[in-house]
Amino acid sequence: MRTIKAGLIQQTNTADIKANLYKLARNIEEVSSQGAQLVVLQELHNSLYFCQTEDTENFNLAESIPGPSTGFFGELARQFGIVLVTSLFEKRAAGLYHNTAVVFERDGSIAGKYRKMHIPDDPAYYEKFYFTPGDLGFHPIRTSVGILGVQVCWDQWYPEGARLMALQGAELLIYPTAIGYESSDTPEEQERQREAWTTVQRGHAVANGLPLIAVNRVGHEPDPSGQTHGIQFWGSSFVAGPQGEFLARASREKEENIVVEIDLERSENVRRWWPFLRDRRIEEFAPLTRRFID
Repeated sequence: MRTIKAGLIQQTNTADIKANLYKLARNIEEVSSQGAQLVVLQELHNSLYFCQTEDTENFNLAESIPGPSTGFFGELARQFGIVLVTSLFEKRAAGLYHNTAVVFERDGSIAGKYRKMHIPDDPAYYEKFYFTPGDLGFHPIRTSVGILGVQVCWDQWYPEGARLMALQGAELLIYPTAIGYESSDTPEEQERQREAWTTVQRGHAVANGLPLIAVNRVGHEPDPSGQTHGIQFWGSSFVAGPQGEFLARASREKEENIVVEIDLERSENVRRWWPFLRDRRIEEFAPLTRRFID
């Protein structure tokens, strides 16, 4: 049996970036001490979720890759001998920015990166103001613990990205995330949203016969503009197996570090029982490249 231990870090953030980084380092050390070989962080973990407003000053948070953050996290990966999945605000050039996941190998080197492809533009999630859509495609990243199909947040609602990762040999789907409630929504609507988020990703696991990790932030972050009551990030980070079964699930409200063992060989058996890839009618799928079929 080929297994890995994965560490999920679900934490609150503040405006103090140094404090956030220190907390991340402590949490990475904690899950590593529990045997985690792969550690996944939440989306844009260095700072508050700044996309609640459109403010050009926030571009000062962006960094080049390589840069200070890749140096910091690369050293943590080397120190603890882990594969580490991070989520950074990338400055590619003046006026050109991406929401970028960077994966570090155990020796601290950069194993690969993924630039977020689907960019939302909704109240309190004004990401199109900040991020250019990714141009690296949907390609898994090879690491010493396995082949990782890494995407970011809004990407997790789209089955096509997960499928393309699976078709290129991904052994594990991974989604750093920042998603939560708007306080004006009713409790019933809030719960529908959280369950929809969970369900669609479990569906990606089932449809592709792959385990999946989603790591969300948690806690309330105010809207600097005062136009909304801010975002209550709903946590609920989880690991699902290749049949969508929960292997672990964090709370909605608390900071949590979770270490869970994932059997990467189970996918082989599940795909033998449910041979979805065998039965795909690929010759009929060309219309999927159209925006809408009138």
